[in-house]
Amino acid sequence: MAFPINTYTKSAEAYSRALKVIPSGIYGHQGPAEGCFVPVSAFPFFSQRAKGSYFWDLDGNRFIDYMCAYGPNVLGYNDEEVDEAAAKQRTAADCVTAPHSIMIDFAELLTDTVASADWAFFAKNGGDVTTLAVITARAHTRRKKIVFFKGYYHGVAPWTQKMDYPGILEEDVANNIYVPWNDYEKLAEVFDENKGEIAAVISQPYLHGNFADNLLPAEGFWQKVRKLCDNAGALLIIDDVRAGFRLDLAGSDHHFGFKADLICFCKAIANGYNVSALCGAEFLRNTVSGLTYTGSYWLSAVPFAAGIACINKMKRLDLPRLLRERGEKLREGLLAAAKKHGRDLRVTGEPALFYLRIADDDSLMLHQRWIAEMVKRGIYLTNHHNHFINASLSDEDIKTTVEVADEAFGAL
Repeated sequence: MAFPINTYTKSAEAYSRALKVIPSGIYGHQGPAEGCFVPVSAFPFFSQRAKGSYFWDLDGNRFIDYMCAYGPNVLGYNDEEVDEAAAKQRTAADCVTAPHSIMIDFAELLTDTVASADWAFFAKNGGDVTTLAVITARAHTRRKKIVFFKGYYHGVAPWTQKMDYPGILEEDVANNIYVPWNDYEKLAEVFDENKGEIAAVISQPYLHGNFADNLLPAEGFWQKVRKLCDNAGALLIIDDVRAGFRLDLAGSDHHFGFKADLICFCKAIANGYNVSALCGAEFLRNTVSGLTYTGSYWLSAVPFAAGIACINKMKRLDLPRLLRERGEKLREGLLAAAKKHGRDLRVTGEPALFYLRIADDDSLMLHQRWIAEMVKRGIYLTNHHNHFINASLSDEDIKTTVEVADEAFGAL
């Protein structure tokens, strides 16, 4: 069948208005200036409403959404159970001088659920808790240096950025050390060269960066890293902001068979309600208690209620299994469509948050054209970011996605 091609007249008009009053019109990774919307004419810029696996743009075009708000949509947009719990809490209290006691309920649920968690500290964004994790590591060890794996993303605070980025000072990144992913020998060498100076290793549970195929940890990699950190007196921080709860409800460290000292959650924790959490081991409790770190809305009660409902529903659904099965089904369909047209499509990473790349063209132009053809036909992807499966994605949605992929390959 031939799928209709979207037009974006109202979206373009809205973007023109936005440019007059908002830097870049839409700033950050959800805007067209970041390189994931090529050509920009293929993409809508503003949504009108959302439900389940779909959102509708200002022109009324419906999209099967594989970006899931860049991760927070894990159950389906406007999930009734989560929204009902949030609405009920809102009638009682949200942002109050003395925090609502539901905060304790949420922390108890997290410590009962996450294997490496003895306590939970709440904030709003993933970057809030990755920053807190690094501050905690430095406070606990009284050391400065942090080890990163190349291809990382841990937020936008100055310490997460690069020396050549606008506004970033040499002092911001002077204590950052970068090693290749899965290269244990190089990591051990770095520890040997910086004895007594490394505060922590911070990493995603597997490499799911942008503009490159996603890579799983080599067999035994994390167990060796864990031992190396223990022997050196350094902490092991897992940034589970994207992958958290999607691979394992007990945490992605548990999924890969090791235990983090600190683990950061955000995207899937409350199905779009704005809350994040740093969870950690008992021996770091007093260190975190002694830090100066807070925010105006960090103890808001409504997101806590949403988080409780979300985690409980994820448990009932056996969410990691569900996402894995649907992700694998989608992968098989996309690969079959690519093979039919003689294209070398790579689908890498975990099925629950997969990465796509057409490998026929190193310039990435062919891949960008294919993604554009998908989006114009109602399948929302971006060019060079990992994608997400959510629990409301149906077999019919997957079937439609594969049919559109087939037509989009033909359009190339």
